[in-house]
Amino acid sequence: MTKTLVVANQKGGVGKTTTSVNLATALAAAERRVLLIDMDPQANASTGFGISKHQRIFNTYNMLIGECTLSQVLIRTSIPGLSIIPSSIDLLGAEVELVNLENRSSILRDILDPYVSMFDYIIVDCPPSMGLLTLNAMIAADSVLVPLQCEYYALEGLSYLLSSIQKIKRTHNPRLSLFGVVLTMYDRRSTLCQMVAKDVRQFLGDKVFDTEIPRNSKVSEAPSHGKPVLIYDIKSVGAQGYMNLAREIIQKEYQSQSNERAS
Repeated sequence: MTKTLVVANQKGGVGKTTTSVNLATALAAAERRVLLIDMDPQANASTGFGISKHQRIFNTYNMLIGECTLSQVLIRTSIPGLSIIPSSIDLLGAEVELVNLENRSSILRDILDPYVSMFDYIIVDCPPSMGLLTLNAMIAADSVLVPLQCEYYALEGLSYLLSSIQKIKRTHNPRLSLFGVVLTMYDRRSTLCQMVAKDVRQFLGDKVFDTEIPRNSKVSEAPSHGKPVLIYDIKSVGAQGYMNLAREIIQKEYQSQSNERAS
């Protein structure tokens, strides 16, 4: 069964795109069929795979406004099993152009429905806001993965996001749930990091992944080379962190399916 994960946090700079790119790569390395959808007008996930601008003539924007189909915009990456739907700055106009459509909040879901069975995981990288693009992603998904940087305002922003997820669950998508929170840019030497991590784990319990993604220069360098960190330097602690996260997600999904069969 396909797992559709929205990577979301209305706060910028917490590692959403880095998590989307490297988690998608790690899942593909585990021989899963993965689709990454870049729903951010900044298109950082697209550049993170070295997708040039001329390769993005058709992109998420064209797909959402009906100028092309998903199969026409999909690009197979150099990583076996991993495909991407790239984005561009044009996506900034989508929220304005789609606002008067009756189905404006479910366009992505309707587009994805015929293709879902082609993939084991669909990962949607969202912009740092709770606008129409993120709403479309959450209505198309069954779970939300939240990257969280261990800093002072982390819990305040997390509470707002969890409230938004519950609101969308009530009004638009009853199957939507919080899949988990992953702590990013984690520095074990920082007392603040440790304090915030402790508070988040007390607040959310087993919804917080055991895996912590460490602050690592290789993770920061990789996008400038148009590569995920697992390709840029698989031996780095950042790459190993995302491999561990992928294993934990696969195990969590396997356990969930086993529980459903048992019930």
